[in-house]
Amino acid sequence: MVLNNKIFKILLLSLTGISGAVSASPWEQIKAPVQGEPNPVGGYSNGCIIGAKPLALRGEGYQVIRAGKNRYYGHPELLDYLIRLGRNAKQAGLPNVLVGDMGMPAGGRFKSGHASHQTGLDADIWLRFGPLTDKQALNPTATLMVNRKAQRVDEKVWSDQQTTLIRLAAQDPKVDRIFLNPAIKLKLCQTVQGDRTWLRKIRPWFGHDAHLHVRLTCPQGASYCEAQSPVPAGEGCGAELMSWFEPQKPTTGKPKIPPPLPQLCQMILSQQGRG
Repeated sequence: MVLNNKIFKILLLSLTGISGAVSASPWEQIKAPVQGEPNPVGGYSNGCIIGAKPLALRGEGYQVIRAGKNRYYGHPELLDYLIRLGRNAKQAGLPNVLVGDMGMPAGGRFKSGHASHQTGLDADIWLRFGPLTDKQALNPTATLMVNRKAQRVDEKVWSDQQTTLIRLAAQDPKVDRIFLNPAIKLKLCQTVQGDRTWLRKIRPWFGHDAHLHVRLTCPQGASYCEAQSPVPAGEGCGAELMSWFEPQKPTTGKPKIPPPLPQLCQMILSQQGRG
């Protein structure tokens, strides 16, 4: 990949904040964003971000949780989206939306917990609500919305508020897709009335039974951002969804080796002796 000289100089001059811990991912040691024009680099599961911004820990209709993990950074379009979601949720009469993990200051791979969230365009929104005190927000308890044995939504904790939150999250035009447990997708397919066009953005994925994982499209003009294949047409409520409830074949073989990082991301690490 041919690098823009301006971006190259920005990377050389602005990398900051790496400590000496050896057990964490090198990306987790970067404590401040890489300065420059906001620019997602690479793919959602193999990339980084220049010019990430921190989300305010509290705003109209939302609050950030587990802020001590320093995972509340993202592209400005992600911040705008979350602020907009909080405002829309409040107008819809929902309690405070709880924003979980976004990305790290420079994006990149986590040591554990996430395969994606690497380019500042992903965020986890909890399916339980606030408000929480500052102390409670540091280490809150999630509410599982799925009976894992039955593989169906737990009706004791599910309500129309969860459906409203997911609908508001999915209807935003900046959203590419939202990952949710197959049981939650099934619940939505069975109960949503009226406009159902947003259901196509809800993609079944194991886990995701206490939060929705929102993924935005690549921003316009972000030439280093790698988009995913388009979401298939239709509501996604048919055979594809039901296949998730069939017995899964056990995985075999060695763990997959992560692909090489994009060149710009390698530069961020190599300039600190981490590449």
